[in-house]
Amino acid sequence: MKTPAADQSLNRSLAYALARVGLGVNIALHGLVRLPKLEAFATGMQEQFAKSVLPGGLAHVTAYGIAIGEAVLGLMILVGWFLRPALVLGALLMILLITGTCLIENWSGAGLQMTYLGFYAVMIATVQHDGCSIDSLRRR
Repeated sequence: MKTPAADQSLNRSLAYALARVGLGVNIALHGLVRLPKLEAFATGMQEQFAKSVLPGGLAHVTAYGIAIGEAVLGLMILVGWFLRPALVLGALLMILLITGTCLIENWSGAGLQMTYLGFYAVMIATVQHDGCSIDSLRRR
């Protein structure tokens, strides 16, 4: 018979796993859908930043890193592999995106990205509840 404390621990682990999988799917698909059209994505980013202080070439190259980073980090978060580092890198990637979004004065976009950053922060702060991932299997 399970104790209330065991049920509570299981509920936290389940809630964390569902939130982690949701974030992982979201971020991974942001990157994965861009990979087949990476050059078009990078060119579009360069055009968006044409009137900003960033050199066009930097925006173009950064777009490649963003798409690849989203795909890799999203998959790592999805399966929970090196979870804490993946979440920290994901938060740093989000800060990079917020910086770029603010440079082109897309304030509504920056607000949405702040929501993602907040979600990353909560996931990092509650990573001790990770009980259903590759990392948790490696710990056993």
